Amino acid sequence: MRSAGPPPPIRPTTPRGDGGRSTGPAGRGDALRARRDPGPRRRRPALGTVERDRRNRLGLAFLITLLVVVVGKLVVLQGVDGAALQLAAEKDRLRNYPIEAVRGQIVDRNGKVLAYSVDAVRVTADPTVVADPTRTALALTTLLGVPVDELTEKLTRDGRYVVLAEEVSTEIADQIRELPANTQGGLVLVDDPVRLYPAGAVGGQVVGFVGKDGNGLAGIEQVFEEELAGTDGAQRVEVDGSGNPIPSGINESRPATDGSTVQLTLDEDLQFVVQQALDDACADEATTSASAVALDVHTGEVAALASCPGYDPGSYNTTDPALLGNPVVSDVYEPGSVMKAVTLAAAIEEGKATKDTVLTVDGHIQAGDVVVTDAHDHEPIDFTLTGILAKSSNVGSIMLAREVGDSTFERYLRAFGLGSTTGIELPGESAGILQGSADWSPARAANVPIGQGISVTTLQMASVYQTLANDGVRIPPRIVSSLTAADGTVTDTPQPAGVRVVSESTADQLTYMLEAVVGPGGTAPLGEVDGFRVAGKTGTAQRANPETGSYAGGGYFTTFVGYAPADDPQYVVAVDLERPTSDAEGGQVAAPLFADVMRYALMSGGVVPSGSARPDFTLTVP
Repeated sequence: MRSAGPPPPIRPTTPRGDGGRSTGPAGRGDALRARRDPGPRRRRPALGTVERDRRNRLGLAFLITLLVVVVGKLVVLQGVDGAALQLAAEKDRLRNYPIEAVRGQIVDRNGKVLAYSVDAVRVTADPTVVADPTRTALALTTLLGVPVDELTEKLTRDGRYVVLAEEVSTEIADQIRELPANTQGGLVLVDDPVRLYPAGAVGGQVVGFVGKDGNGLAGIEQVFEEELAGTDGAQRVEVDGSGNPIPSGINESRPATDGSTVQLTLDEDLQFVVQQALDDACADEATTSASAVALDVHTGEVAALASCPGYDPGSYNTTDPALLGNPVVSDVYEPGSVMKAVTLAAAIEEGKATKDTVLTVDGHIQAGDVVVTDAHDHEPIDFTLTGILAKSSNVGSIMLAREVGDSTFERYLRAFGLGSTTGIELPGESAGILQGSADWSPARAANVPIGQGISVTTLQMASVYQTLANDGVRIPPRIVSSLTAADGTVTDTPQPAGVRVVSESTADQLTYMLEAVVGPGGTAPLGEVDGFRVAGKTGTAQRANPETGSYAGGGYFTTFVGYAPADDPQYVVAVDLERPTSDAEGGQVAAPLFADVMRYALMSGGVVPSGSARPDFTLTVP
């Protein structure tokens, strides 16, 4: 038996040298199977599934885009604009309320109050936070004295600020604060002080007044606006949607600095006497306006300054605007013979004459193409210089002015302060009208020395006589004494230095001659003050007629300016009256008014008569 051997080797089926092509039956079968069996087949998705996938992808993309936008916006809001938006939101919740400074007082030289402010409030509202305008209007109508319809209309306006009432008393303000929360929501009470003038028209033109906004519009109120007004403060409060303060919110304030007190040189009592005298003068049928001023001889301080018609600062808004000025410093007039004191002072100072010099004076004098006469034409009279002034001779004054010369005389006029403002602390001061002597015609050169062809203010003429009374030294008038700040600091206002105009000798001689004016034979015996010696001068100047453009039918300005006691001058008083239909002279109507004012000034000032006798005057020589 044959034993079995190992199995025969298996032949490889891989073709040889034929590039992988099968050559046998087995190779062809494998190739066929490879072509017929491509491997696992991929199943095509159903149509609905494809659409759903597309929608999902779009939705995801939208959500991602929205998320990017939201995140980006948050980044911008919190990272870039966060601080600004927070500030805007805070600002929308903040309310800024002014804390008004209390306006300073105006007082006279003795501390009597001429102007002061009292507490009051301005009731305002923010219509956007007023819950029920009708309810609020009904609650306020009686308290404010404003009709319901008017209040309702204001409370429903567009905007965030409306004024419901001004100058409401603090008592009413307290009642408003006690209203229910649902009624007073949106209401804001702001300081709104009321300005009061207890003296009324006395000193009114000096004190002036304030407008609705509290700013000074005239007088001292205007000139010292900055000092009187002080500096306002402010309060910043954070409120809720109803306009009520948030307890833990912002509440900051900057206190106000109250205004300073302005102390005047005026004496209210003397001011009252002057105003009363002027009002009485204007009560007649001839005087349409009148002015007066009283100065301290040695300081130039104004003790009284007034005119008529005047006005009450507390009712300025119902006063004719034409009357709201201060004629004493702003209105000009031709002074007439009161100017002769300057003419004679220039002649004496220039050495052309003395008080005893005798001049032969005709009743008229030629001046270019016109003839100037004395009050009444007369035959030649041998006048002393004193007589020329006491009798108010036009011709004698012109003769002396010609001795001085036009240019030199003009220099003296300006040295006495004419043709320029005095610098007094009042608005609207006029410099007057003084034409340069180089342009004077012969007629003008004759008119100026007797007070025509030149215009002055009442204050300027008072200053001229203050110079003579003060030994020839002019001290520009002032009306403010000091300022007292809210902290009590007192600052005296600077007083100008005196200016020597004429010598003491010349001033003494003028005082002697001016005393003769109110003495026997002078033009103003009605200017005497019992117990005191008085020096002064009358003036009666033609008034230009605005209807004809000439002096014809214009009436007169009547004036008296003087000082007392003549032997120790303390006060100067100047008075002028405009009388369009009258031919009365200054010695008849202005001198008595001067005497009344001067009498009170001397008595109230504690001036005691010296007891010395008035000298005897020589006015003419045989």
